[in-house]
Amino acid sequence: MPANVVSVISRATTENVAPAERIGFWEEYNRRALVGLTCRSYSDEGLLATQTNIRLGDVRLADISGNAHVIERTPQMARSTPKDSVFASLLLKGDAVFFHENGCLSATAGDLVLYDTRRPYLFGFSSSMRQILVDVPRDVFAEACLSGGVPVPMVFGRGSAREGSLMSALRGLLGDLAAMRARGDAPEDTQRAVLGLIRLLALERAGGPPTSLTQLIIAEDHIERRLHDPHLNAGEVARAMGISVRQLARIFEASGTTPARYILDRRLRRARADLLAPRARETTIADVAYRWGFSSQAHFARVFRASFGHTPSEARSAGVVRQPPLDEE
Repeated sequence: MPANVVSVISRATTENVAPAERIGFWEEYNRRALVGLTCRSYSDEGLLATQTNIRLGDVRLADISGNAHVIERTPQMARSTPKDSVFASLLLKGDAVFFHENGCLSATAGDLVLYDTRRPYLFGFSSSMRQILVDVPRDVFAEACLSGGVPVPMVFGRGSAREGSLMSALRGLLGDLAAMRARGDAPEDTQRAVLGLIRLLALERAGGPPTSLTQLIIAEDHIERRLHDPHLNAGEVARAMGISVRQLARIFEASGTTPARYILDRRLRRARADLLAPRARETTIADVAYRWGFSSQAHFARVFRASFGHTPSEARSAGVVRQPPLDEE
């Protein structure tokens, strides 16, 4: 399967299962769909949980939500139901503790826990939770991320500023993938982008110098969060990163563009997505232009037509029913 094709493999929920049978149902489903584990819930309602498993090329994503509960992969289970994968668990909601053979880690919403499923662990969620779990086959992880695997579980999200930028980019990417919830084409090389971010996080934790790719991801993340600002330009991005405009230009040159071109391209793509949305007629073209940092509606219309071959008004009309994916243009 191409690395940019997203498809839902399976879905399951305990909501329609009798409370006394929910734990057994959940353990059996996870044994077949994800990994062998035991589960406990101390709620009067029992375990209320939902899971959607998604394939993205060689890796899988599991979008899991539920009430407070504990999952455990005991030493006996790790031996009897082996799973040769590395898990990267992005916690989107709630707080958690992760016990392993060498200690205990705490995680909160926004953090990423990276661990090897061959080793036993206990993952406890103290309140309602949601996580997106990336299931990476160990050989794929060794090739794309770290050749030596994960020697000990790690938590990312509260380290350096660079780590924060990498985490922000990963949260956005995984959130977009989970939101698709159906077969579709993700942006090209999405699998490689997910694995690349995990690799960079691990290298950043090791204290290595920032690479050009790391700096590019940081710059792109800063731009994405400030597209609405009409004053956003190469100089502002360079100042935020503590580098020169010339150095910023060299970072973008490796990807075949310039900072200014990248900013304009991202603004245009966001604006076009708004114009093609089902409720686009409820807003004006001027509002869309200003929302994405264009200070002039005339300039917006001109560059929009030059990029897409039609005007903003035409994009919003019934004549433009189905556009190709943004990354195909």
